[in-house]
Amino acid sequence: MGDCDKEPILEVVDLNGKTTRYEQVGIQEVERLYYDVLRIPGSQPDAKKTKTVSLEGGEGSGKTTLLAMLQDYFTKTGLDVMITREPGGVRIAEKIREIILDIEHTEMDVRTEALLYAAARRQHLTQKVLPELGRRDLVLFDRFVDSSVVYQGYVRGIGMDEVYELNRFATEDFLPDMTIYLDIDPAEGLKRVYGDSGREINRLDLEAAEFHVKVREGYRIMLSEHSERMVEVDASRPVEAVFEDVKNLLDNLMKQD
Repeated sequence: MGDCDKEPILEVVDLNGKTTRYEQVGIQEVERLYYDVLRIPGSQPDAKKTKTVSLEGGEGSGKTTLLAMLQDYFTKTGLDVMITREPGGVRIAEKIREIILDIEHTEMDVRTEALLYAAARRQHLTQKVLPELGRRDLVLFDRFVDSSVVYQGYVRGIGMDEVYELNRFATEDFLPDMTIYLDIDPAEGLKRVYGDSGREINRLDLEAAEFHVKVREGYRIMLSEHSERMVEVDASRPVEAVFEDVKNLLDNLMKQD
Protein backbone atom coordinates (compact mmCIF):
# COMPACT_ATOMS: atom_id res chain seq x y z
CA MET A 1 0.00 0.00 0.00
CA GLY A 2 1.48 3.37 -1.04
CA ASP A 3 1.59 6.51 1.08
CA CYS A 4 -1.24 8.01 -0.98
CA ASP A 5 -3.57 5.22 0.23
CA LYS A 6 -3.14 6.08 3.90
CA GLU A 7 -6.00 7.68 5.79
CA PRO A 8 -5.04 11.39 5.95
CA ILE A 9 -5.08 13.17 9.28
CA LEU A 10 -6.24 16.35 7.57
CA GLU A 11 -7.57 17.33 4.15
CA VAL A 12 -7.77 21.00 3.12
CA VAL A 13 -9.80 22.08 0.09
CA ASP A 14 -9.08 25.59 -1.20
CA LEU A 15 -11.48 27.88 -3.03
CA ASN A 16 -10.39 26.45 -6.39
CA GLY A 17 -11.31 22.92 -5.33
CA LYS A 18 -7.72 21.75 -4.92
CA THR A 19 -7.33 19.21 -2.12
CA THR A 20 -4.16 18.99 -0.03
CA ARG A 21 -3.64 15.88 2.10
CA TYR A 22 -1.62 16.02 5.33
CA GLU A 23 -0.42 12.71 6.82
CA GLN A 24 1.18 14.21 9.92
CA VAL A 25 0.05 17.55 11.21
CA GLY A 26 1.41 19.28 14.30
CA ILE A 27 -0.47 21.88 16.29
CA GLN A 28 1.50 24.75 14.71
CA GLU A 29 0.53 23.58 11.22
CA VAL A 30 -3.12 23.30 12.23
CA GLU A 31 -3.03 26.83 13.66
CA ARG A 32 -1.38 28.18 10.50
CA LEU A 33 -4.00 26.58 8.27
CA TYR A 34 -6.80 27.83 10.53
CA TYR A 35 -5.56 31.41 10.44
CA ASP A 36 -5.01 31.25 6.68
CA VAL A 37 -8.67 30.26 6.25
CA LEU A 38 -9.73 33.16 8.47
CA ARG A 39 -7.95 35.54 6.08
CA ILE A 40 -10.01 34.35 3.08
CA PRO A 41 -13.11 36.58 2.67
CA GLY A 42 -16.27 34.49 2.74
CA SER A 43 -14.49 31.30 3.81
CA GLN A 44 -16.82 31.05 6.81
CA PRO A 45 -20.57 30.83 6.06
CA ASP A 46 -21.63 33.29 8.76
CA ALA A 47 -18.40 35.26 9.00
CA LYS A 48 -18.58 38.92 9.92
CA LYS A 49 -16.56 41.51 8.02
CA THR A 50 -14.38 42.43 10.96
CA LYS A 51 -12.89 45.93 10.83
CA THR A 52 -9.53 46.48 12.50
CA VAL A 53 -8.28 49.86 13.70
CA SER A 54 -5.11 50.82 15.57
CA LEU A 55 -4.63 53.96 17.65
CA GLU A 56 -1.14 55.44 17.70
CA GLY A 57 0.46 58.38 19.44
CA GLY A 58 3.14 59.60 21.80
CA GLU A 59 3.04 59.28 25.56
CA GLY A 60 -0.02 60.96 27.07
CA SER A 61 -1.98 61.16 23.82
CA GLY A 62 -5.01 59.56 25.47
CA LYS A 63 -5.21 56.26 23.59
CA THR A 64 -6.30 54.12 26.53
CA THR A 65 -9.07 56.47 27.65
CA LEU A 66 -10.32 56.90 24.10
CA LEU A 67 -10.39 53.16 23.42
CA ALA A 68 -12.58 52.56 26.46
CA MET A 69 -14.99 55.27 25.30
CA LEU A 70 -15.10 53.82 21.78
CA GLN A 71 -15.76 50.31 23.03
CA ASP A 72 -18.61 51.56 25.22
CA TYR A 73 -20.16 53.59 22.39
CA PHE A 74 -20.00 50.94 19.67
CA THR A 75 -21.10 48.15 22.01
CA LYS A 76 -24.22 50.17 22.80
CA THR A 77 -24.92 50.43 19.06
CA GLY A 78 -25.03 46.64 18.92
CA LEU A 79 -21.55 45.89 17.59
CA ASP A 80 -19.30 43.18 19.00
CA VAL A 81 -16.11 45.07 19.88
CA MET A 82 -12.76 43.93 21.25
CA ILE A 83 -9.97 46.21 22.45
CA THR A 84 -6.44 45.00 22.99
CA ARG A 85 -3.06 46.54 23.68
CA GLU A 86 0.54 46.19 22.60
CA PRO A 87 2.84 44.98 23.81
CA GLY A 88 0.63 42.55 25.72
CA GLY A 89 -2.86 41.21 25.31
CA VAL A 90 -1.93 37.57 26.01
CA ARG A 91 0.17 35.88 28.69
CA ILE A 92 3.45 35.51 26.80
CA ALA A 93 3.23 39.01 25.32
CA GLU A 94 2.46 40.48 28.75
CA LYS A 95 5.62 38.90 30.13
CA ILE A 96 7.60 40.41 27.26
CA ARG A 97 5.93 43.75 28.03
CA GLU A 98 7.24 43.57 31.60
CA ILE A 99 10.78 43.08 30.31
CA ILE A 100 10.55 45.91 27.78
CA LEU A 101 9.05 48.54 30.08
CA ASP A 102 10.87 47.70 33.32
CA ILE A 103 12.52 50.94 34.47
CA GLU A 104 15.55 48.96 35.66
CA HIS A 105 16.33 47.68 32.16
CA THR A 106 18.12 50.82 31.03
CA GLU A 107 20.92 48.76 29.45
CA MET A 108 18.60 47.20 26.85
CA ASP A 109 20.10 47.20 23.35
CA VAL A 110 17.92 48.93 20.74
CA ARG A 111 17.79 45.88 18.47
CA THR A 112 16.90 43.68 21.42
CA GLU A 113 14.05 46.08 22.12
CA ALA A 114 12.84 45.90 18.51
CA LEU A 115 12.98 42.10 18.47
CA LEU A 116 11.08 41.85 21.75
CA TYR A 117 8.31 44.08 20.44
CA ALA A 118 8.07 42.00 17.27
CA ALA A 119 7.95 38.76 19.26
CA ALA A 120 5.20 40.08 21.52
CA ARG A 121 3.29 41.33 18.48
CA ARG A 122 3.46 37.94 16.78
CA GLN A 123 2.15 36.08 19.83
CA HIS A 124 -0.60 38.64 20.39
CA LEU A 125 -1.67 38.57 16.75
CA THR A 126 -1.84 34.80 16.35
CA GLN A 127 -3.29 34.01 19.76
CA LYS A 128 -5.76 36.84 20.28
CA VAL A 129 -6.45 38.85 17.12
CA LEU A 130 -6.63 36.42 14.20
CA PRO A 131 -9.09 34.06 15.94
CA GLU A 132 -11.51 37.00 16.30
CA LEU A 133 -11.54 37.92 12.61
CA GLY A 134 -14.89 36.87 11.24
CA ARG A 135 -16.37 36.72 14.74
CA ARG A 136 -16.21 40.32 15.93
CA ASP A 137 -17.47 43.44 14.20
CA LEU A 138 -14.60 45.66 15.32
CA VAL A 139 -11.14 45.09 16.82
CA LEU A 140 -9.36 48.13 18.27
CA PHE A 141 -5.61 48.09 18.92
CA ASP A 142 -3.75 50.22 21.45
CA ARG A 143 -0.61 50.44 19.21
CA PHE A 144 0.57 48.17 16.43
CA VAL A 145 3.38 48.01 13.85
CA ASP A 146 3.66 51.78 13.40
CA SER A 147 4.79 52.19 17.00
CA SER A 148 7.82 49.98 16.37
CA VAL A 149 8.66 51.71 13.10
CA VAL A 150 8.60 55.08 14.86
CA TYR A 151 10.11 54.27 18.26
CA GLN A 152 12.76 51.73 17.27
CA GLY A 153 13.15 52.53 13.58
CA TYR A 154 13.21 56.33 13.63
CA VAL A 155 13.87 57.43 17.21
CA ARG A 156 16.32 54.67 18.16
CA GLY A 157 17.98 54.94 14.75
CA ILE A 158 17.74 51.34 13.55
CA GLY A 159 16.02 52.45 10.35
CA MET A 160 12.32 52.69 9.58
CA ASP A 161 12.50 50.32 6.61
CA GLU A 162 14.49 47.76 8.59
CA VAL A 163 12.00 47.69 11.47
CA TYR A 164 9.07 47.62 9.07
CA GLU A 165 10.51 44.55 7.33
CA LEU A 166 11.07 42.84 10.68
CA ASN A 167 7.43 43.38 11.53
CA ARG A 168 6.26 42.26 8.10
CA PHE A 169 7.87 38.94 8.98
CA ALA A 170 6.31 38.91 12.45
CA THR A 171 2.79 39.71 11.25
CA GLU A 172 2.90 38.07 7.80
CA ASP A 173 1.97 41.48 6.34
CA PHE A 174 -1.13 41.93 8.51
CA LEU A 175 -2.08 45.60 8.95
CA PRO A 176 -5.24 47.18 10.41
CA ASP A 177 -7.81 48.63 8.02
CA MET A 178 -7.17 52.07 9.51
CA THR A 179 -4.59 53.66 11.79
CA ILE A 180 -5.50 56.80 13.73
CA TYR A 181 -2.61 58.93 14.97
CA LEU A 182 -3.45 61.04 18.02
CA ASP A 183 -1.23 64.09 17.76
CA ILE A 184 -0.23 66.08 20.82
CA ASP A 185 2.70 68.32 21.73
CA PRO A 186 5.22 66.10 23.56
CA ALA A 187 5.51 68.49 26.51
CA GLU A 188 1.73 68.49 26.98
CA GLY A 189 1.61 64.72 26.65
CA LEU A 190 4.24 64.20 29.34
CA LYS A 191 2.44 66.69 31.56
CA ARG A 192 -0.63 64.48 31.33
CA VAL A 193 1.42 61.36 32.09
CA TYR A 194 2.98 62.76 35.23
CA GLY A 195 -0.32 64.28 36.32
CA ASP A 196 -2.09 60.92 36.16
CA SER A 197 -1.64 59.37 39.59
CA GLY A 198 -3.22 56.12 38.43
CA ARG A 199 -0.76 55.56 35.58
CA GLU A 200 2.37 53.52 36.21
CA ILE A 201 5.50 55.23 34.90
CA ASN A 202 7.47 53.01 32.49
CA ARG A 203 10.94 53.10 30.93
CA LEU A 204 9.80 55.09 27.88
CA ASP A 205 8.24 57.79 30.05
CA LEU A 206 11.68 58.43 31.55
CA GLU A 207 13.34 59.22 28.22
CA ALA A 208 14.66 62.75 27.63
CA ALA A 209 12.39 65.40 26.09
CA GLU A 210 14.27 65.10 22.77
CA PHE A 211 13.19 61.46 22.53
CA HIS A 212 9.51 62.39 22.63
CA VAL A 213 10.01 65.20 20.10
CA LYS A 214 11.50 62.66 17.70
CA VAL A 215 8.55 60.34 18.29
CA ARG A 216 6.27 63.06 16.96
CA GLU A 217 8.60 63.61 13.99
CA GLY A 218 8.54 59.89 13.23
CA TYR A 219 4.76 59.74 13.20
CA ARG A 220 4.63 62.75 10.88
CA ILE A 221 6.88 60.86 8.47
CA MET A 222 4.63 57.81 8.67
CA LEU A 223 1.58 59.97 7.97
CA SER A 224 3.17 61.46 4.86
CA GLU A 225 4.19 58.04 3.53
CA HIS A 226 1.04 56.09 4.43
CA SER A 227 -1.79 58.57 3.99
CA GLU A 228 -3.94 55.85 2.39
CA ARG A 229 -4.36 54.11 5.76
CA MET A 230 -3.34 56.68 8.40
CA VAL A 231 -5.41 59.60 9.68
CA GLU A 232 -4.30 62.34 12.08
CA VAL A 233 -6.53 63.63 14.88
CA ASP A 234 -5.68 66.58 17.14
CA ALA A 235 -5.46 65.04 20.62
CA SER A 236 -4.61 68.28 22.43
CA ARG A 237 -8.32 69.09 22.76
CA PRO A 238 -10.71 67.84 25.46
CA VAL A 239 -11.23 64.08 25.22
CA GLU A 240 -14.90 64.53 24.28
CA ALA A 241 -13.94 66.44 21.13
CA VAL A 242 -11.29 63.87 20.20
CA PHE A 243 -13.81 61.09 20.77
CA GLU A 244 -16.33 62.68 18.39
CA ASP A 245 -13.77 62.91 15.58
CA VAL A 246 -12.56 59.33 16.03
CA LYS A 247 -16.11 58.01 16.42
CA ASN A 248 -17.08 59.61 13.11
CA LEU A 249 -14.07 58.04 11.38
CA LEU A 250 -15.02 54.61 12.68
CA ASP A 251 -18.70 55.09 11.86
CA ASN A 252 -17.72 55.72 8.24
CA LEU A 253 -15.34 52.75 8.23
CA MET A 254 -18.03 50.40 9.54
CA LYS A 255 -20.31 51.40 6.64
CA GLN A 256 -17.74 50.28 4.07
CA ASP A 257 -17.88 46.79 2.56
